[in-house]
Amino acid sequence: MCGATDGLAVDRDSVELFVRRTHLPAPAATVFQWHERPGAFERLTPPWEAVRVIERRGGVEDGSRAVLRMGRGPLAVRWVAEHRDYIAGEQFRDVQTAGPFARWVHTHRVEPDGAAACWLEDRIEYALPLGGLGALVGGGYTRRKLARLFRYRHQVTAGDVAAHARLSGVETMKILVTGASGLIGGTLAPFLTTGGHQVLRLTRGRPRPGAATWDPDQGRIDRGALEGLDAVVHLAGENISTGRWTATKKARIHDSRVNGTRLLCETLASLRQPPAVLIAASAIGYYGDRGRDVVDEDSAPGAGFLADVCKEWEAATAPAAARGIRVVNMRFGVVLSGGGGALASMLTPFRLGAGGPIGGGEQFVSWIAIDDTVDAILFALTNQALSGPVNAVAPAPVTNAELARTLGAVLSRPAVLPLPAFAVRLLFGEMGEELLLASTRVEPHRLQAAGFAFRFPTLEPALRYLLGR
Repeated sequence: MCGATDGLAVDRDSVELFVRRTHLPAPAATVFQWHERPGAFERLTPPWEAVRVIERRGGVEDGSRAVLRMGRGPLAVRWVAEHRDYIAGEQFRDVQTAGPFARWVHTHRVEPDGAAACWLEDRIEYALPLGGLGALVGGGYTRRKLARLFRYRHQVTAGDVAAHARLSGVETMKILVTGASGLIGGTLAPFLTTGGHQVLRLTRGRPRPGAATWDPDQGRIDRGALEGLDAVVHLAGENISTGRWTATKKARIHDSRVNGTRLLCETLASLRQPPAVLIAASAIGYYGDRGRDVVDEDSAPGAGFLADVCKEWEAATAPAAARGIRVVNMRFGVVLSGGGGALASMLTPFRLGAGGPIGGGEQFVSWIAIDDTVDAILFALTNQALSGPVNAVAPAPVTNAELARTLGAVLSRPAVLPLPAFAVRLLFGEMGEELLLASTRVEPHRLQAAGFAFRFPTLEPALRYLLGR
């Protein structure tokens, strides 16, 4: 018996079957709806996979089609998949019509297990090119890659569905997001849309569907597009971790946060129907270098460039608060994601065996996994008891040396080559002093007091999930 894709005959002996099946404590209809909503593909794509959607038509119903570019540079391949055999609430199937496999038929199924639970199953029939030779050469690699991919996908689905279920009874919202293409915003937008919320992005440049425009440098904003919002998440700001902090760079860091926040908040305050809540980004840089001291939201601000910026950044939300908008100043710690930020920048030296602690390694790093970051934002959006400063950090900060050891263990690499403090100062100047050598040991007191549940309260499980290890 043979099947065919792109005119290639596939011997039955070369066809393999991969199945991943996970029990979820959520109704089957809820899990299936999550997969049908915009953003599901983005949430299910691991950060270590270089995948870009080139074209998309429809959702998961019959006749829908997606064209993907997979990989980087000259090795990238084009993958075309069509959806077939849709059964509402139960199943959809995507079939490769062009791409790297000789055969690829992926069936997604959700099977009820009573009223409040279900089985999530991904079943893939696939064949590698070149028949038996392809299976011999690439079979083991492909099986490992699929196991890694779908372990991650099922973890994401379970975590996201649980996060939204904890807020059952909360009405879906129309939410404006600034900085939607950044590290946090790029994860937040699909996380919100798969939960049933509508996301409007506030971006620079030409307007496009699902977006409004602004130019904070010129003091311009599409005020009309902001009427009728339920909530705003403001994440925009100049990247602080790239390049040395020259006077020009520091001015951009300051102005992008303070001036942009003031423009947005003054505009929100002037609306006929302002949003009920604003989540405004801040950072634990507010506390400065505090050594081994434990700080929480009631602690005094510290000293230094970042602390001064954070104080002005938070103060710039005053017009919104004065208008009666509930304002949460979310002080983000070091956000860990395999797709960018601090963790991604550490991966290459650690994979090469050249990783290790920075400076003396005794400085504390208050971190948070990207999935907990977006969970915390949604939690703050819907929790009326939260306002003012809220620390978005995991409850178990680690020293820089502990971070290095744990990352090395997860990657199965040594982590013994230190980067001395003098080299940090020489290479990075003030940026290195405040971002890499400063110690900030922060507690998420207000999140925990409000009942927030972390997916990853400790470091090693977080790193294993984020890196697929």
